[in-house]
Amino acid sequence: MATQDDDRFDKTSDRIKDSAQQIWLAGLGAFAKMQQEGSKAFESLVKDGAGMQKRTQQAAEETLSQAQARMAGFANEFGTKAAGQWGKLENIFEERVARALDKLGMPPPAEVAALQARVTALEAELAALRGAAKPAASPARGARAARHAKSAETPARKATVRRSKSSGTE
Repeated sequence: MATQDDDRFDKTSDRIKDSAQQIWLAGLGAFAKMQQEGSKAFESLVKDGAGMQKRTQQAAEETLSQAQARMAGFANEFGTKAAGQWGKLENIFEERVARALDKLGMPPPAEVAALQARVTALEAELAALRGAAKPAASPARGARAARHAKSAETPARKATVRRSKSSGTE
């Protein structure tokens, strides 16, 4: 019986050797196949990665442009509200200044403008009257009036007369 056990042992041993050999050969075959197709697989992975990067970049750009559009809208809205608030603040300030000037007895701007217009009109009328009165006076009378004015002049009056003589008006 020992021979039968030996045969069985030898057959089992041969089967194990054959299996180990097949596993080894399968591993070598897989390694060889990966070497051959490895560059193709690598190129395929690179191509897939580039496509993924492009899609991701496009999505990021779309998100960024949407965010920029929203921020521009917020900025525009904020600017509009701020301008409105500045206008209100300006009106409040003008009203308070006007009230303070009124309490101090200052005339309103429209009244000041009307007074300035009246003064300008009166100055023009006075200049016209002076221009009409000068040719009618005689030269001798003008010289006597000038001598009389000189004798009664104060230092301040002398400066005024000098200025008016140099500008041609008196």
